[in-house]
Amino acid sequence: MLLAIGYWQLVYAESVIDEVIWVVGDEAILRSEVEEERLRAQYEGQQIHGDPYCVIPEQIAVQKLFLHQAVLDSVEANESSVSHQVDMRLNYYINQIGSKEKMEEYFRKPSSEIREEMMTTVRNQMIIQQMQAKLTADIKPTPADIRRYYNSLPMDSIPMMPAQVEVQILSFEPPVPVEETERIKQRLREFTERVQNGTADFSMLARLYSEDTESAKRGGELGFVGRGQLVSEFAEVAFNLNDPKRVSRIVQTEYGYHIIQLIEKKGERINCRHILLRPRISASDKIRAIERLDSIRHQILADSLQFEQAVIRFSQDKNTVMNAGLMINPNTGSSRFEYQDLAPEIAKQIYSLNEGDISQPFVMMDQTKNREVCAIVRVKKKTDVHRANLTDDFQAIKAMLEQQMSTELLHNWILKKQKTTFIQIDPEWQGCDFEYPGWIHEK
Repeated sequence: MLLAIGYWQLVYAESVIDEVIWVVGDEAILRSEVEEERLRAQYEGQQIHGDPYCVIPEQIAVQKLFLHQAVLDSVEANESSVSHQVDMRLNYYINQIGSKEKMEEYFRKPSSEIREEMMTTVRNQMIIQQMQAKLTADIKPTPADIRRYYNSLPMDSIPMMPAQVEVQILSFEPPVPVEETERIKQRLREFTERVQNGTADFSMLARLYSEDTESAKRGGELGFVGRGQLVSEFAEVAFNLNDPKRVSRIVQTEYGYHIIQLIEKKGERINCRHILLRPRISASDKIRAIERLDSIRHQILADSLQFEQAVIRFSQDKNTVMNAGLMINPNTGSSRFEYQDLAPEIAKQIYSLNEGDISQPFVMMDQTKNREVCAIVRVKKKTDVHRANLTDDFQAIKAMLEQQMSTELLHNWILKKQKTTFIQIDPEWQGCDFEYPGWIHEK
């Protein structure tokens, strides 16, 4: 009898497709939303601190408070940016899971439905970020505020700052012989001919031969992208393709030589395949480039040439050439790097150098273009591990104070918004230790 009761309870539970568990203003939170967020966090390795069936619905409720305010304040997301983010996420999932079919199997939905749901999620995330930025826009601590904040911190609360370095770089690519360029082009012509006469499939050739390793796993497919996401030379040819059965002419970009095949166009976005081949640089060409850099280095050491002047005259690194060779950390936007944030070849060169020293010429891999370049680097400034202070770390301390002020402001805003918003929670979902206690209004 007990087994029968248990069986019918299980059958009933499985027959309940979905239910409303929270209502915030005019918006409902469904059990399925919570479950999907839990699965997504589990797949992406995100740690949830506490009961996910308490934490996740509260997080969704907080988001709905911001979204409601965004409607009142006419805050909207840029749809082009939303599409770009969704395309990147879908491509990431497909790459990690293995294929579009496996992704659909994992999420138990067709890709069109996954995309539509992801569009809503990303759009809401962008709106929330803009709304929070608007609420905290007036947080601008003065230098006096920052000093008072720093002086109020207990010594053991002042963070230790890691060793950091500022680096200038001069680099260029060894010249590629004409014979090597022609060899690459001839190989691509052969691929084009095999596809056009039906003896080979473009995606198969991309998997076997393309040197864009990430897209090669997907048969050369890039996923839907906008014109601005592609380098101009590639975009000009790709967006002029109209026949999915044809292969483009050979396209040269900073990454190498490509041939392209159209898959599909959707408005201002395109999905295509490509095969990338890069010319090989011979050992003798590298030696000549190293010798040239060594000559430049000796001129700098002899004071007949300034490092900054040498950068302008000789460097081919377009990201640093107009900045006197000073490298910018893409993670922070500043010129300071922790050693692990630098390319391994650069970190190895500068580790034992002092401020003002210039390295010996060396060969490194340009991660952006995924090709070898020859370089010398100069240490502009070095800072050892230390406890944060106002002289060396003013911006970092300012950021700490701004973060604290923003957190406090948003926390108080949520508590205030709770009082003026209709909120109803299913009794089965109320027994939680919420971060914001005002969800359950006293009667």
